Order: sequence, then structure tokens, then C-alpha cells
Amino acid sequence: MKISSYQMGVIPGNPEKNRAKVKEWVELTCSKEKPDVLVLPEMWTTNYTLPQLSEIADCAGEPTTSFLQNLAKKHKVNIIGGSFANIRESEIYNTAIAINRQGEVLYQYDKVHLVPMLDEHLYLKGGASSHTFELEGVKVGLIICYDLRFPELARQLAVEGAEILFIVAEWPEARKSHWKQLQIARAIENQTYVVSVNGVGQYNGVLYCGTSMFIDPLGEIIEVASENNEETITKELDLHKVSEIREKVPVFQSRVPSVYKI
Repeated sequence: MKISSYQMGVIPGNPEKNRAKVKEWVELTCSKEKPDVLVLPEMWTTNYTLPQLSEIADCAGEPTTSFLQNLAKKHKVNIIGGSFANIRESEIYNTAIAINRQGEVLYQYDKVHLVPMLDEHLYLKGGASSHTFELEGVKVGLIICYDLRFPELARQLAVEGAEILFIVAEWPEARKSHWKQLQIARAIENQTYVVSVNGVGQYNGVLYCGTSMFIDPLGEIIEVASENNEETITKELDLHKVSEIREKVPVFQSRVPSVYKI
């Protein structure tokens, strides 16, 4: 599976300009790299303009869902559509979406864990569920930024059979070491590929740390982006490696869930 990710500098508070940037990137990347999957970062339509979200967020997933569906169909590519602010039933969610080559929505996920340091809970409502979905016949999981700090969530997805864990984020420079080390831990403990996509630039005094990564199921970093620049990273994943590693080190057969009191 060949995957291209967009480490993007999101323009604060301007969904139209950000959609135009993504459209241009998709066209260029599909022409140049011919990937199976494209991946976008967290809150890529608006950035973390929390007080403005009631005015500029999508409503019931639109127009962003249709925008991504049209790109997926036109370029015959799967899209992990990062996440975007999304109003449903008078609540604002941080919603991630996955779309297949035919433009069909495969999965939608509302960020479960809201960041207290950013007062997300004052503006957003947390999601209530998470599960795997199939992408080109491969089981995968999708989490958003702060979710990375909760190993229970990633483990649940791995137990369900996820072979790739996608992480879309706007992770800050102030906690860059955590960003790198937690991803490596999630890959090792769950024996999955980790594909992360972070933002760059800054907003409201918060500098994002980039460093989007591809990590193999042994925890080895196989591709990494810079800290400060917009860029595309592309890698082809050998998914047979997941089953090989899980056979050699049978972590999932060794689990004793009856003992764990969490």
C-alpha cells in the first residue's frame, strides 16, 4: 500500500483557501506519486480557531465531505481526510473521515479525547466510539492527536485487527518529544504500522512541530518529515511484515485481559 501524507501549514479560519490548497496538493501528488492513499492532518480546514468554529465549521460534514469525495473519485484514490470542525445537532465535533476510491465514506470518527490545555471541552463535544474499518481489504485504525496519549484506544483497534494506525494531528512543538516517543510505543506494543500526519506553522502562540512519520511494526522510523516545513512524504508499506512480526512475537496470544483492571 503506497501512502502519501501532507504535512500542511493550515491557514487559520479560512476553509475555502485551505480546500484550495488541498485540491492543488491532491492533483500534484496523484500525478507525481500515484499513491493508493492520501492523508491530511487534523483541523485542516480551519486550524485551532476554536472561538470562530460556530461560524466557520462544516454543518453535518458539508462541504468538506463532498469536496473530498469528488477528489477521491476524480483521482481514483483513497483519502484519510484528516479531521475538520463539524456541527451536528448544535454540537461541534472534531471529525475525521475516510473515503475510498469510489468516493464512498468508509468511516467517520469524532475525536474522543479533548485537550484540556487548549480548552477544547469548552467548544467541542467528544466522540463516544472508535473501531477499525477496511481500506483496500486491510483493517486500519484512525485516531486524532491527543488520542495518542491513551494506549487503551490504540490497543482496542489492534485487538480488532488493525494493521495500520493513522494519526492525524496538530501537535505542538512544546511536547515534540512525546509526539515521537508515543508513536514509537504505539507501533511496538501493537505491532502495527503507524502513519502520522502533523501540521506546521503556528497559531495563537502555538507552534506545531511537524515531524510526520511512517513507523514500522517493530517501532523503527522508516520515513520522517522536517519540523518546520510543508512537505509530502510517501512510502510503500509491506503489510506482510505485520503478520510476520505478530507470529514471531505473539503478543496478542499472550494477553491476559482478565487481569487488566482498566
